[in-house]
Formats: sequence, structure tokens, C-alpha cells
Amino acid sequence: MKIAEKVFCRVFQGAFRVALPVLPYREPKILKEVKMIPKLLQQKKIKRVLLVTDAGVRGLGLTNRLELGLKEAGIQCAVYDKVVANPTILNIEEARKLYLKSGAQAIIAFGGGSAMDCAKVTGARVVRPRMPVYKMKGLLKIWKKLPLLIAVPTTAGTGSETTLAAVITDAGTKHKYPINDFNLIPHYAVLDYHVTLGLPRSITATTGMDALTHAVEAYIGRSTNAFTRKMAEDATKLIYENLKTAYDDGQNKEARSNMLEAAYCAGVAFSRSYVGYVHAVAHSLGGQYGVPHGLANAVLLPYFLEEYGPACQKKLAKLARFAGMVPKHTSDHRAAAYFIQWVKDMNAYMNIPTKIKEIRLADIPIMSQHAAAEGNPLYPVPVLMDQAELAEMYERVMERGE
Repeated sequence: MKIAEKVFCRVFQGAFRVALPVLPYREPKILKEVKMIPKLLQQKKIKRVLLVTDAGVRGLGLTNRLELGLKEAGIQCAVYDKVVANPTILNIEEARKLYLKSGAQAIIAFGGGSAMDCAKVTGARVVRPRMPVYKMKGLLKIWKKLPLLIAVPTTAGTGSETTLAAVITDAGTKHKYPINDFNLIPHYAVLDYHVTLGLPRSITATTGMDALTHAVEAYIGRSTNAFTRKMAEDATKLIYENLKTAYDDGQNKEARSNMLEAAYCAGVAFSRSYVGYVHAVAHSLGGQYGVPHGLANAVLLPYFLEEYGPACQKKLAKLARFAGMVPKHTSDHRAAAYFIQWVKDMNAYMNIPTKIKEIRLADIPIMSQHAAAEGNPLYPVPVLMDQAELAEMYERVMERGE
């Protein structure tokens, strides 16, 4: 990256860091059980809601308790269950129409990050009916309070239940982009481990590593403060101590509960301190090929940590020591190396590949362009990269059999 571009990026990031204490961040109020939602809605005199989920979650019966509880409380519930893995503008427009047709007064997001992202932007479209989704891309474009939004995460990874971000895919251009606005932060987050019991191993693995990526990228970036560092440290320690158990035994209540807490802490950390190029590249892979976000993050994370090298070594070493991976006296070099090796070992243990088989050489220029546009100047990464340097990272994770 050229010197002038680097200076601009660092000045931009520095301005955001200075403004961090006065920006209107908030955290959602926490509910511990799904069964508390109907009573909450009654207290707020809400009689009609829109439930946003996907066919898989609903097909497993995970929403049954909620739907029955709402019915018993006399609350009408319209259900939109067509959310796809990388939610599209079509999903949002369909959900918005159902919200208006049903006369809903609140939105409940029930599922993984896709359902929550769809619900967030659906709410944004309700309050900004004349602003199309593509114009919401970037920072602070919404400016109006959303209807009451309750997020029920069924995976322990995305942290979307606490963030100001939603990531949407334009199916026409295959471009996946983030929308960031303080009004997108859910009003309530329901951290009920019951809905995560028995989560398939593959989803446990990729969403767990997704949460780790959030914590690590927030921690090694240059826009942290004491609060976000503590949240990232807590998330990393919880993941180190519980992800393997949750993967091996999907019915382990303590591990499931701890992983939900880890995802929440990581979400709080990156909402304020942002993520990095792992996310920028992962978003492009999701938009171009539909690669699941958590899977892409898991594969990419060790590559970028190694590429950053000494620039993130001291912080990675601190994370390794805090999590209990290495003794307190371990040198920064050895502790950071251990951390990266642990990421690789966890990926291998959970059958996460080391390459992204979907990548095609011809697609790298456009994907690296999108990644560079997303990451620069916003993401306060340890080492700045331009489009050409990011293109090299795609080539590293591409299978060489094509």
C-alpha cells in the first residue's frame, strides 16, 4: 500500500478511536430464556409480532416453544422463514411486506447470524421505506429507531445479537456488504442455551471459530480500549475452555451456555473495536460463492495471523496467556506461535479444511477489490493491505487443483 493511502487509513482510524467513548453504543438487555419473551411483549402492550427465521431452524422445532407461548399470551405471530444462509435483499423485502401486512409492532429474530441480519435490515426498511437496502451500505445511514427487536441466537458464534452490523448479499452482483448503524443493535438478546443443545457438529465448529475470529480481530486491531480488550479476552478464554467440549458433546449444558456467553462478549468487542481483513475476505467469499461465513473465517484466520507477524505478536501472546494456553512467563514469540498453532489444531480436530475449494483465479480481482473497499480505511488492522496484497491472500487459500 502506498504511503499516502496508509496515512489516510491511520488518520481515519485514529479519529474513530478518539470518538469511541462518546459514540452512542449500547448493549441489548439480556433475557435468559425464550419463555420470557411473551411476558415482555405483554408488558410493552405489543399484540402482533413478526418472527424472522429460516426453514431449517423452524423445521427442527426450535421455534415451537416461542410460537406456542405467543399464542397462549394472545399475541399474533406472523412467520417469515425463508431466510437463506447469506441473506439477500429479496429476503428483506419479503419480510418487510409481511411485517406491514400483518400489522406487526415488533420483530423477533430467531436463528443464526443470517436470521438476525435479515431481521435488522427488515426493521431498517420499515422505518426508512424510501431508502433501498443498497443505499444503507456502510456507516450510519439509517438514523431512525427500529421497531422493538429481540434476537434469539441459536448458534454461538456470530454475536449479531449484540452488534450494530448486518451483512447483506446482493444476489445480482454477488456482492456481500456490511451495514453499520447504532440503531441496528437489538433491544433484547435472549441467551438461552436450550436452543443450542444438539447443534450439529459442523455448525458448532464454524460458529465457534467465527466467535474466536471476532474476539481476535477486535483484540489485535488498533482501536481497542480497556473494555473491549476485556471482552475479547473473556471470549477467547471461554472458547478455549469450552468449544472442544461443545463439539464433542452437543448436549453439554455448561459448554453450550459458556459458548453463548463467549459469542456475546466477542460481539460486544468487535462492535466497538471492529474486525479486520479476515472478515473482509470472508464476506467476499460469501457473496461470490455462498461460502458460510464462519467456515471462511475459520480457514482464513491463521493465514492472516501469520501474515501480520510481529505486528500482532505481543497481543496474541497476551491472549494465549490470559486463556491459559501457555505459562505466564512464556515469551511473546513462543506464546503467539502457540496461539496460531492452537487455531490450526482446532480447525483440524473439527474437520475444518485448510483451503477454500470454491475460489477461482479469475474471480480474485473483483473479490479483492470488494475486500479492500470494505477494509480500507475502516478496519484498524495491525498491517494495512491494498487490493494487490489481499489478492495474494486469496491465492494462498485457494486449492491448486483447478
